[in-house]
Amino acid sequence: MKQSRRSFLKTAVAAGLAGQGLIDAVAAAEPLPDRKIKYIDIHTHLGAFFHSQELTAELLVRFMDQHQVERACVLPLVSPESAPIPQPVSTALKAYHDFPERIIPFCVVDPRAATAPGQRQGHVAGVKGIVDLLKRYQDAGCRGLGEHKTGLPFDAPQQMYLYEACDTVGFPILFHLDDIRNPDTPGLPRLEAVLKAFPQLPLIGHAAGFWASISGDATIEDFGRYPDIPLPVAPDGALDRLMKKYPNLYGDLSEPGGEKAIARDLTFGREFIIRHADQLLFGTDVLMPNQKIPQFELLDSLNLPEDVQYKIYRGNAIKLLKLEEA
Repeated sequence: MKQSRRSFLKTAVAAGLAGQGLIDAVAAAEPLPDRKIKYIDIHTHLGAFFHSQELTAELLVRFMDQHQVERACVLPLVSPESAPIPQPVSTALKAYHDFPERIIPFCVVDPRAATAPGQRQGHVAGVKGIVDLLKRYQDAGCRGLGEHKTGLPFDAPQQMYLYEACDTVGFPILFHLDDIRNPDTPGLPRLEAVLKAFPQLPLIGHAAGFWASISGDATIEDFGRYPDIPLPVAPDGALDRLMKKYPNLYGDLSEPGGEKAIARDLTFGREFIIRHADQLLFGTDVLMPNQKIPQFELLDSLNLPEDVQYKIYRGNAIKLLKLEEA
């Protein structure tokens, strides 16, 4: 009996195959059944997040082919808190140039590098400088800003300059929120201040602090860790409240935060996805070869209605990024 591609991948990873060898081996395995709804991945990275674990554009596209991901957003990382090894915007733009039908480049700007700290009198010049930079990236093909991942509080003055600039040029922001990067506190009051200040600016949340807030009993300690599974979700979580109140708030289902937020309490998780289907986006956060991506099997296991699948797998990304339906 011929082994399925997904089963083969697990076997190959367990055997320690890596990089090009793994990709070539998987390419010989039986294809996955054709999906009616192909994915648009809102969150991937290129380069070496860890030494000797580089993910090239070619490897990313092969990963996409294996999992029937039609297009993928490549997110740079430039802030000193964001990654051990920076991933510049130029890498995302080069991948877009090489694979224009598959790669959607994002840009990122650390507001500390473009503005003076703190004082309101620097507001006009600070915002204008960031707008000029973002427009250059926009002209080069970028569709959004992210991964926004700084060490400043989420609503710090320099951050607000960046948000205003993105609002001006029409860039959605995919942000990381935990206890160190863009930090907030339980209930997400800093995030709410930004949602209120920029009601037309799409903000796409990601990481441990954001997804811990699916539960009404989230603590500041939870913002720096991932939950044990299973773990019931307490009612009255900040995400339910904020998504209901602010239609410009979105959730990125990628990486351990998004996956564990749904998997910790599958009944609640399925209901949450259906309830907020217009504000959730499929993502993997793939950043190195051999990375396990549980979202594929998790989401399939939930038996979501087809209209919900379409929205989170691709429809919401098409709307937010102003893409054409393939």
